[in-house]
Amino acid sequence: MGAAAGISIALYLAGPPHAMFVLASLGGSSVFLFGLTRAPAAQLRAIFGGHLGGAFIGIACTQWLGTSLPAYALAVSLTLGFMLATRTVHPPAGANPVIMVHAHASWGALWSPVLLGVLCLVAVAMVWSRLYPGLVRYPVSPMEPSPPSLNWGGWQ
Repeated sequence: MGAAAGISIALYLAGPPHAMFVLASLGGSSVFLFGLTRAPAAQLRAIFGGHLGGAFIGIACTQWLGTSLPAYALAVSLTLGFMLATRTVHPPAGANPVIMVHAHASWGALWSPVLLGVLCLVAVAMVWSRLYPGLVRYPVSPMEPSPPSLNWGGWQ
């Protein structure tokens, strides 16, 4: 019920009916916030850093390369590198660069729908986790890095 409330509010406030696709990555974020609440990738650092960083990179690539195949490839690659380097890995946000390139997004998309959508989802998760008995309070550790160590992908 919390995930339904969160995504409904985010879509209602941040997503015009003709552009719901722009908020598709928030569906995956709902899984982390309401189902994997303790995961480092569900914490504030990762959710805000991943979504805003991925959207920013996607918009920048769109501005530079348009909607070409290289724009998509570069946007996703740079987003992955950004999230790993800043330790803000939030897997659903990996869709943001693709969404931004596909939508021909402008810089205003960073604020609405991306930031507004994430804020709605996080706010509902915070309230829901305090109202529903037995749930861990969200956020568990807001600034926890994701991934927890720099040993990315099992490198030795």
